[in-house]
Amino acid sequence: QVEESGGGSAQTGGSLRLSCAVSGRNFNRYAIGWFRQVRGNEREFVAAISWSGDGTIYGDSVKGRFTIFKENAKNVAYLQMNTLKPEDTATYHCAVTSYYSGSPYENLYDYWGQGTEVTVSS
Repeated sequence: QVEESGGGSAQTGGSLRLSCAVSGRNFNRYAIGWFRQVRGNEREFVAAISWSGDGTIYGDSVKGRFTIFKENAKNVAYLQMNTLKPEDTATYHCAVTSYYSGSPYENLYDYWGQGTEVTVSS
């Protein structure tokens, strides 16, 4: 089971931290990805982190503003979002894959959360 939390509203330039809790005993063998989607648009890759947490990749639109990290002991991954912009408004989904390094390709992910809403106002 994958469950996101931490969404909400923020103003331009503000910050939010999203959490992704994953049930199961092999969290240290999961890579985590964050994707976002605006209704009517395709899902967009945001960030991914490897099993161990030492490898990360980011979508171009969030590089330098968002940070993904994970705490294997707690079975939780996070997405720290800083310098938010109105175009970051979306539903954010966490996904889990056994592919070591994570991936920007959503078809490689096995389990998905229901999503958490983020709204950024100008």
